[in-house]
Amino acid sequence: QVQLVESGGGLVQAGASLRLSCAASGRTFSSSAMGWFRQAPGKERDFVAAINWSGGSTSYADSVKGRFTISRDNAKNTVYLQMNSLKPEDTAVYYCAAHPTVQSVANNLFKIPRIYEYWGQGTQVTVSS
Repeated sequence: QVQLVESGGGLVQAGASLRLSCAASGRTFSSSAMGWFRQAPGKERDFVAAINWSGGSTSYADSVKGRFTISRDNAKNTVYLQMNSLKPEDTAVYYCAAHPTVQSVANNLFKIPRIYEYWGQGTQVTVSS
């Protein structure tokens, strides 16, 4: 079992930065791939970024490449999403998710929400223009 709690969301202006955190509890965090997803009102939950168990493999949605960075600290049981140059279209509820595996996240499977067994409650990010 893994319990996930996101934090760090808020209201910012376009061009600003935010860092989201996802604190995990449970024994399988350090052997889990972690993903960040986002969902805007009336839209599907979309992939943002993923990182493998060691941090050695990452994957990003094209819309955030070069602006967002996913990282993890297994000693702190935490995964982060550094978001720079935020745009109004980044506005959404951001969720972290866990999938117990030691596979590389280069596989496109990790962009699919349903493969993730554990989810946090989400944190709102609002970017004003």
